[in-house]
Amino acid sequence: MDKHWAARLALAAGAAALLVLLVFAGLRSVALVGAGLAGLVVTVAGVWWVLARRGVIRVLALMLAALTPVAVLVLYVLAGLLWVVLVSFALWALAVSVGRVALAQNADRMPERSVTPAKRPFLIMNPRSGGGKVERFGLVDQARALGAEVVVLDPAHPADVAELAKQAVDAGADLLGVAGGDGTQALVAAVAVERDVPFVVVAAGTRNHFAMDLGLDREDPSACLGALTDGVELRVDLGLLGVAAPRTESTERVFVNNVSFGAYAAVVQSSAYRDDKARTTLQMLPNLLTHHSGPHLTVHAGSTTVDGPQAVLVSNNAYLTGDPAGLGRRERLDSGLLGVLGVTVDNAGQAALLLRGRHGTGLTLLTAREVVIDADAPDIQAGVDGEALTVPTPVRCRIEPGTLRVQVPRDRPGIPRAKPPMDWRRVRRLALTLGEAAGRRETGCPVATGRPTRRIP
Repeated sequence: MDKHWAARLALAAGAAALLVLLVFAGLRSVALVGAGLAGLVVTVAGVWWVLARRGVIRVLALMLAALTPVAVLVLYVLAGLLWVVLVSFALWALAVSVGRVALAQNADRMPERSVTPAKRPFLIMNPRSGGGKVERFGLVDQARALGAEVVVLDPAHPADVAELAKQAVDAGADLLGVAGGDGTQALVAAVAVERDVPFVVVAAGTRNHFAMDLGLDREDPSACLGALTDGVELRVDLGLLGVAAPRTESTERVFVNNVSFGAYAAVVQSSAYRDDKARTTLQMLPNLLTHHSGPHLTVHAGSTTVDGPQAVLVSNNAYLTGDPAGLGRRERLDSGLLGVLGVTVDNAGQAALLLRGRHGTGLTLLTAREVVIDADAPDIQAGVDGEALTVPTPVRCRIEPGTLRVQVPRDRPGIPRAKPPMDWRRVRRLALTLGEAAGRRETGCPVATGRPTRRIP
């Protein structure tokens, strides 16, 4: 759909949503909207109390969070206006969805270059990753049929995958690859950078976030092996985690996705977490969210300081935050900047304000080339690409731009186009203007500079 017509449709749908309320509900429309918003705020506050409290208060909060939406719906039914609310909501949702389509830009693909197939590829495969994807998709036989040497890890005898990769390069391997989780990918990717050989990602893990952001096929891991015969090379960034002072390569660890600090990192460190994730989380969160346990964190990123966040996520390139569905996906892996997301929520009111998204109090979103996390403790817990570690403070995260040579199949799904947050002013301009001049005004994107993209203290 042409973006100008999409913008006009968005304005029309938005106007229709308001007209339906005004025509069929009159002045009561204000009360309807107010009741809906109030119900949403109360529900979010209830969820916060469920996470931050124990015992009777937690039970009451759970009832509040569950019954509030029901009470709002009953109110609409008693007023005889439920259908009005549903139709208006559907029209408004259509307006926002189409408006964001109108604002979406064609994402530039990361630069790629054609390469000749490797002569001696070496792949490490973890048979337990992703619930047994290596065996289920026949990855070992397919890789060997393509000329690759394959080492299948033995779960009963843990191996040093980095050392295996180094030995393979010393023996003549000219490409390294991993069929496994993102943690294993990161360890072998570090060797690929050190020895200056290309790296292949086979999406055989559980979540495969790195593969997703490379545009690979996560449904069929065997499709990733196409990189061995008809591949192109991308230059992507790598994140590095180490001690702030002194900083040496020997003390730094590579991460391909992210490093988490604070509440989540502390929960996954618990010995009981693997056996009962939900119960362990509910038991530990109250003390962590109310600062009764866990270290007091301070984050320094460029000129910005975030004091006392409960959770911090530092990522290799920034995650999309335009909508909840996009959170967890990165549009690029070659920006040369870390993404930083910090959450500071001390009460139910601040939790409710998170409904405002990136404008919410307590939410910090920024980019930087280097981030330092300090604490009032000598060591803090961290989750590095999903692996629980304990690291000495202060911790420094930095990025190495374009350091990893990744080979991917020429024919791959690619990265979906990102939809930006709704901006009614830009939509209105698009709807009312025509021609190339409008397109030029709407294609500009802000350039990350290491300063906050948005910060609310």
